[in-house]
Amino acid sequence: MLEVQSARLDDLPQLCELLEELFALEAEFKPDPEKQSRALRHILEHPEVGHILVLREENKIVGMVSLLATVSTACGGPALILEDMIVRKEQRSRGAGSLLLGNAMAYARNHGFVRITLLTDRDTSAVGFYEKHGFTLSHMVPMRLHL
Repeated sequence: MLEVQSARLDDLPQLCELLEELFALEAEFKPDPEKQSRALRHILEHPEVGHILVLREENKIVGMVSLLATVSTACGGPALILEDMIVRKEQRSRGAGSLLLGNAMAYARNHGFVRITLLTDRDTSAVGFYEKHGFTLSHMVPMRLHL
């Protein structure tokens, strides 16, 4: 049975495995377990930064999503950036992603966040998945400066 829970520090190895799977799918990012472990640990040890939800099947993590906190001056309140959503390949198209995303949206509502923003590769089925759950395409264009 699938269950959504908050991630724990001892989940780090499985979370890094999931990010390796995610970054293999994305055009812009490459897996680096040391960097991913450091960033995930930072989120888990500093709840003001964000929150990580995991989808468990018994003791195995089969999905994850990172929710990073920010403030939207446009919306006048706290907002979330949805990052690193991934469900293991064998669990896809079976409702697991919808369960995980639904819990992320409920977390946001229950904690007073006014908006969730996410980035996804435009050449994947992820756009349709997020649209099915109420997300809309933005006219904003993402830009990055790597430091």
